[in-house]
Amino acid sequence: MPIKPLHLAKSRLLGAVGRERGRSRAHASLVTAVTLDTVSAARRTPQVHRVVAVTSDPELTSTLRAAGVAVLPDSPAAGLNAALRHADGVLRRSSPEVRTGALQADLPALRPDELGAAVEAAGTRRAFCPDRQGTGTTLLLAGHNGPLDPRFGPGSATTHGDSGAVLLDGPWESLRCDVDTGVDLKAAIELGLGSHTRAHLARQHATDYAG
Repeated sequence: MPIKPLHLAKSRLLGAVGRERGRSRAHASLVTAVTLDTVSAARRTPQVHRVVAVTSDPELTSTLRAAGVAVLPDSPAAGLNAALRHADGVLRRSSPEVRTGALQADLPALRPDELGAAVEAAGTRRAFCPDRQGTGTTLLLAGHNGPLDPRFGPGSATTHGDSGAVLLDGPWESLRCDVDTGVDLKAAIELGLGSHTRAHLARQHATDYAG
């Protein structure tokens, strides 16, 4: 699970975190809450053996490790795909039998049963799940005994499909609802947020109302 440093992550969400004053701190808190909800849902998925985060953000690293999540530093520091290739290599060297996958960390409404169903549907194939717009990728699974071969970026759904990954297009709304903008956040709210993001928004609402 790759995560940018908090000051760089989800910049398009800045307008969804209340007043200008204290916005940077509120934004970091929102990104952290969304990450924790995504991690929590993945860890409750029976088909997921282990969740490993890839980040070099010291605050996120401390928070995730306190929650019992393994963290690999993004030592390449060369973008999302480089971070994922690094993590894929580390995990495959330490546990050659493990099948790896990349799950985006911005899925605050993620339901374990939907993530599990997508993993089951993939079987042993390299496969991907697109976002709700159909252009991005929220989940990429390596094939059995094969590399992850991540190709995230603009239009990654098409790029992953062109690279031979199988499209996972089931009724998995929560798995497809990544949050990049305020509109995305509203869609996730309608699906039902995890406890961390829900609590963050409640606190933010109370702060804005008090101000």
